[in-house]
Amino acid sequence: MFTRKHIGWAVLPLVAACASAPPPTDRMASAESAVRAAKEVGSDQVPQAQLLVKLAQEQIDKAKKLSEDGDDEQASAMLQRATADAELGLAMAREQAAKSSAQKATQPSQTPPAAAPLPQSQN
Repeated sequence: MFTRKHIGWAVLPLVAACASAPPPTDRMASAESAVRAAKEVGSDQVPQAQLLVKLAQEQIDKAKKLSEDGDDEQASAMLQRATADAELGLAMAREQAAKSSAQKATQPSQTPPAAAPLPQSQN
C-alpha cells in the first residue's frame, strides 16, 4: 500500500526537476566582459570579428530577456554561446593586430639613416 510518505518521495524528484536554475549572473558578467575586451582590442576593424561580437551582444540581450521571464536555464545556455562568440571575435582581432605589427616590423624603413653631423670649421 502506498502511503502519503511514499507519494511524497515519488513526487519530490519531479518538483526538483521543475525548480528554476539560479540567475546566471556570473555568465552574464563573463559574456559582457568578453564583448568589451573584443571591442577594446579592435574587433570593429576585422569584419568577421565584428560580426561575432555583434552576435554575442544580441545573445546577451536575449539572455537578459529570458532571465527576466524566469527561464534562467535557457539564459545561461545563451550566455555560454555569447561568451564563446565574443572570445572568438577577440582572438580574431588579436590575430589581426599581431599580423599588422609583424608586417610593420619586417618592412624596411622608408626614412634614410640620419647623417653624422658635419664638423664645423674654425676660420
